[in-house]
Amino acid sequence: MDRKNFIRNPNIALTQLDCNKKVVLFFCGILLLGTIKETQCMSKISLIAFLFLGLVNLGAKDWKHELSEILELHCYDCHGDGAKKGGLAMDELSDKLSDPAVFAKWERIYDRAITGEMPPKKIKDRPQADELKKLRLQLEPVLVAAHEKSKGTVLRRLNQREYENTMNDLFGTSLELGSMLPEDGRSHEFDNVGDALGVSMQHMKMYLKACGVALEEAIAKTTQAPEPQKRVGRYTDDKRLDRYLGDNRLKLEDGSVVRFSPYGYPTGMIRTANTRGEGLYRIKVRGFAYQSETPITFSVGATTFKQGAEKPIFGYFSFPPGASGKTHVVELTAFMGDGYMIQVEPYGISDSDLGRRRPKKIHAKEYKGPGLAIHSVEIEGPLISQFPSAGHKLILKGINRVEISPRNPNDRKKSWYKPKFEIKSSDEKTDAEQALARLTNAAFRRPVNAKEVVPYLKLFESERAKGELFEPALRTAATAVLSSPHFLYLREPAGELDDHALASRLSYFLTRTAPDAELLGLARAGKLRANLRDQTERLLKDKRFERFITDFTEAWLNLRDMDFTIPDRTLYPEYEPYLRFSMPRETEAFLRELIEGNHPVANIVKSDFAMINDRMAEHYGIPDVTGSQFRKVNLPADSWRGGFLSQGSVMKVSANGSATSPVVRGVYVMERILGITPTPPPPNIPGVEPDIRGASSLRELLEKHRNVSSCASCHNHIDPLGFALESFDVTGMRRDRFRSKGGDKVKALVRGRKVVYRLGPEVDSSGKFLDGSRYQDFRGYRDYLAQHDDRLARAFAAKLLTFATGRELGFSDRTELDRITLDTAPNKHRVRDLFHHIIESKIFLNK
Repeated sequence: MDRKNFIRNPNIALTQLDCNKKVVLFFCGILLLGTIKETQCMSKISLIAFLFLGLVNLGAKDWKHELSEILELHCYDCHGDGAKKGGLAMDELSDKLSDPAVFAKWERIYDRAITGEMPPKKIKDRPQADELKKLRLQLEPVLVAAHEKSKGTVLRRLNQREYENTMNDLFGTSLELGSMLPEDGRSHEFDNVGDALGVSMQHMKMYLKACGVALEEAIAKTTQAPEPQKRVGRYTDDKRLDRYLGDNRLKLEDGSVVRFSPYGYPTGMIRTANTRGEGLYRIKVRGFAYQSETPITFSVGATTFKQGAEKPIFGYFSFPPGASGKTHVVELTAFMGDGYMIQVEPYGISDSDLGRRRPKKIHAKEYKGPGLAIHSVEIEGPLISQFPSAGHKLILKGINRVEISPRNPNDRKKSWYKPKFEIKSSDEKTDAEQALARLTNAAFRRPVNAKEVVPYLKLFESERAKGELFEPALRTAATAVLSSPHFLYLREPAGELDDHALASRLSYFLTRTAPDAELLGLARAGKLRANLRDQTERLLKDKRFERFITDFTEAWLNLRDMDFTIPDRTLYPEYEPYLRFSMPRETEAFLRELIEGNHPVANIVKSDFAMINDRMAEHYGIPDVTGSQFRKVNLPADSWRGGFLSQGSVMKVSANGSATSPVVRGVYVMERILGITPTPPPPNIPGVEPDIRGASSLRELLEKHRNVSSCASCHNHIDPLGFALESFDVTGMRRDRFRSKGGDKVKALVRGRKVVYRLGPEVDSSGKFLDGSRYQDFRGYRDYLAQHDDRLARAFAAKLLTFATGRELGFSDRTELDRITLDTAPNKHRVRDLFHHIIESKIFLNK
């Protein structure tokens, strides 16, 4: 009798495995019976019932054995009885679902069977509906239960950004503390998932160092608030300016200097607009658009003579067109180090930028082209938001801290004088205890009882006993508080979150920092859950929500890797600093608009508008957009733009510096937009690399790659999601032919310079999805994705919840995700509505 007939015969006796179970259970019953006789605690009738129920329950709990019939019938030909296709042998696969690797394999078996992907459609003897129902009923509860057990076991540490925000908000500082810490681990897209956030000795060393830096910055060094210094710088302050005028520079009667090009000397650096001390500065640039009928864009940044120092660009701005001599003011604030100078550089006004040649030997006075006129730059700082700082008050409020008088009172008037302080306390223990109680309550984000303060108070007393002064001893105890797991980790016991844990989760999700006074007040009163929707709306409107926009797009869409590769300048001469600056800001502006406008989730892949500035409009070929500010621009119905997938930033991070890959981009869409984690490639299978010389397209190479049976199943999913995106190059420009270093010559100018790249094969952006649907180009592709808005909504909700809870969602979360998707469907899964639904979900409200 063959295996399949054996399984299908209901009259076959129990297998040897069942006999073994009976024997084991029988001997257990005999032993138990002896014990019962001695204790006389159970009747024989009860024992018989116990043994019967035990036998039944033992059989019910052996879920793998219960599944053996359907697995042997439909799976073992390829994945059992010695067959290990794809490296999977189901008959040898463990049933220990506490092992993540084992769980992942059973989850994959479940998904592929239920969706009908496996067994392959070419197999005639495929599972019937009743068999799949049985598999679902038997395997699903087991997987749910196993995943539920694992959810509440991992503590979640604050990542770099969360730590920096929390410390700065706590102490009223603007320090770059995150960069002092070791890099955070990632789980798929996100760097705030507890499983990936360990703590090493290096972490602890740097936490101690960061605490010292924050305390030093926060605690006052003077008795009065230092006055911010104001300096006004002009190009005319440079006595050598006149010798460089006449070509690309022109001095006007009001003292303004016009620059007709960013090239040449002097540069945009204004030496007299400089910083003296590290801190936050207010910058005001006065000027106007000279001889221009359109706004003129320029960058404001900082430069220094310090070798190897960063030279940041703070932003791009525009002066509107108008009468010459009427100055406009651009104001911004920026954090700068000591010894930096403001640098202003025009964009897009030189003849080369405009794609034309300027006549030689023409004086600037005779030149009729547009120019950027800069009258002056005012710099004020370092700015003090409050004195003493929030951190000073938190540590030293109510403590008598007095200045030690210098031997010579006149020393106070000298520039080099730095006051020294001492603490005068009549009750040191009480003063220290009160200070540490304030700090722990604020740092731990919940009420702290007196017993929890005791270890820190003892540390203070220990330092004093060693001869340390009061303030340094208190700083040591404060450092211990800020290095405590109660501060560095989010306190989230397994099960339903209490109001304080909920306040922290909500705040770190939407504002990326500790809960503010209003959230903590509601938590103390036990009223946060009743006001959850109102608080969500409040935080969505909070200025700190910008942190979410940046952090989420950097993680979800991988914008953190914008500079991981630099596009080849030979192939992509359009890529320059202003474009690089604008790319991620377009994506952030688009996400912000989706949330504020409560747009349907289908806009993730297809929208009738874009959020762009002049540079992105130029890059995309969209006319009539001037000025550096991002704004909503309506798109025609046949536009190739709209949605995230056609944005330059997304195309940039899903490509390398010279070529694109439909595989890489297909995986990107599959995982980040559709929420499907692709299976890793089999071992010892070589990757597919494009030929940048243009000899063959990657599509042709992939056709050969899919002939390998172990590759075909995955690439049939991935490749159709990537082929359409071949319409866009490394920088997100639309193309009909691949650029290459070999092929047809091109006659074109970029920024007034001849291009040297050549054109290779034509782009084929057509494809066919697994369900048989076809598309001819990117527009048909995005239409197809937009129609499946349930899938988009479910995936986006899952990404939000992963980011919000700090854990990867799993099998037991599927039902709740399905409910969220169903509840938001009647109103087209609007994005702001999705925020409210996920925050009110069981997943968000529980550990």
